[in-house]
Amino acid sequence: MVDEFKLDKLRKIQEMGIEPYPYSFKVTHHAEEIHANYEKLEGREVSVAGRIMTRREMGKLCFMGLLDGSGKIQVLVKEDSARDSAMRMMRLTDTGDIVGVVGTVMKTAKGEKSVEASELVMLGKSLRVLPEKFHGLTDTELRYRKRYLDLMVNPETRKFFVTRYRILKYMRDFLDSHGFIEFETPVLQPTYGGANAEPFTTTFNALGTKMYLRVSDELYLKRLIIGGFEKVYEVSKDFRNEDIDSTHNPEFTQIELYEAYKDYEDFMKMTESMLSGLVKELYGSYGITYQGKELDFTPPFKRIRWVEELKSKSGIDVCELKDSDAKKIIEQEGLDTRVKNAYHVADSLFDKYIKPDLFEPAFIVDFPAYMCPLTKDKRGDGRLSERFELYIAGKEEANCYSELTNPIEQRRKFEAQEGERKRGDVEAPPSDSDFLEAIEYGMPPTAGIGIAIDRLAMILTDNVSIKEIIAFPAVKPEKK
Repeated sequence: MVDEFKLDKLRKIQEMGIEPYPYSFKVTHHAEEIHANYEKLEGREVSVAGRIMTRREMGKLCFMGLLDGSGKIQVLVKEDSARDSAMRMMRLTDTGDIVGVVGTVMKTAKGEKSVEASELVMLGKSLRVLPEKFHGLTDTELRYRKRYLDLMVNPETRKFFVTRYRILKYMRDFLDSHGFIEFETPVLQPTYGGANAEPFTTTFNALGTKMYLRVSDELYLKRLIIGGFEKVYEVSKDFRNEDIDSTHNPEFTQIELYEAYKDYEDFMKMTESMLSGLVKELYGSYGITYQGKELDFTPPFKRIRWVEELKSKSGIDVCELKDSDAKKIIEQEGLDTRVKNAYHVADSLFDKYIKPDLFEPAFIVDFPAYMCPLTKDKRGDGRLSERFELYIAGKEEANCYSELTNPIEQRRKFEAQEGERKRGDVEAPPSDSDFLEAIEYGMPPTAGIGIAIDRLAMILTDNVSIKEIIAFPAVKPEKK
């Protein structure tokens, strides 16, 4: 709600002939710069701008805590050194206002680095009262819904997003330096594919056709490999119509990359190199602390064989699972899965027996073949596929295949997947006839991987929810 006292001050500023929402202001320095280079800047005139976060008047003196894009700096407005216009403006300011300050760099009697104002300019009059202790609110959803307030009053949140930016920059630089080319592929797709997930649907009015928001960009990046590019990647927004929890958001970010003439063994080595290098770049070593536990990114990462590990812990050989066994296993193991087929039972058994023991970075390798419709069979064992998932702190961070390039086998697997979808598995994608046509022209041996940026950023900022590092996550509709 608009505050009447603030509104009254706005009117007084306008009555003075001053525009409280001007077009620009020349900024010469930022808070961080002044703190870091105080010795060089002491006694010099600077121009700073930001939001007033704290404000207290003491007779002829006013202290303001100014927050800009780099941090906080204290501003002093003294009656005996500021211009009359600055003093008049000072008395019409409130916390939340955005102001520009021209003044001299100095230290207070208590030794705090500050700017003593000679000029004070209103750059944006705030009409609502800032929450005093926003981080103390019990309604967490409100922090996510009104992220702008969270960013204003919680400096730690700003740091999370700076780290997220650095993660993406490092990974882009890494891939660019290894000869990869970044592409943009369609977000709206006539046929969705590349992952087991339920899509969002929409209508393309101009064409009168049903369209889908992509669940993955895999099949389009593979088309680029078929077309002759050997190293491609995309930083993509993908969409899956699924539940919202601490590790899932319907709109999420991942990096997908594909390289011709490589397999999943090559990509394990590259993934280790990229992620361990990223951690060292951010924190100066391979070790970090996540939720009070040491997490070591020193390569090589541990490898766990999916089928063997599950059999040793549960006694169940998932390679022998049939859809007809699903109901019995679900009841026997107390599994919670809405789709009663071999794929979903095996996935639930993994969650029950293997996932809880994963913390250090580990590659889960060689999945049952029936779980991997886009993957080549394991050399020497056709029951398995050359696929790995990377888990960090118990969370799936990456998914990689030695990609299936045999068009006849790909058609057969698509048809089997289509059958599962018709039998009620809404996460099984339909067959993509255009991709099948493309692969029939010939596709080189290829490895591909998708890396979950939101979850990775969550871990590398020591958060337990991806909502903390997605600027505007999905939230429940606000009750009016």
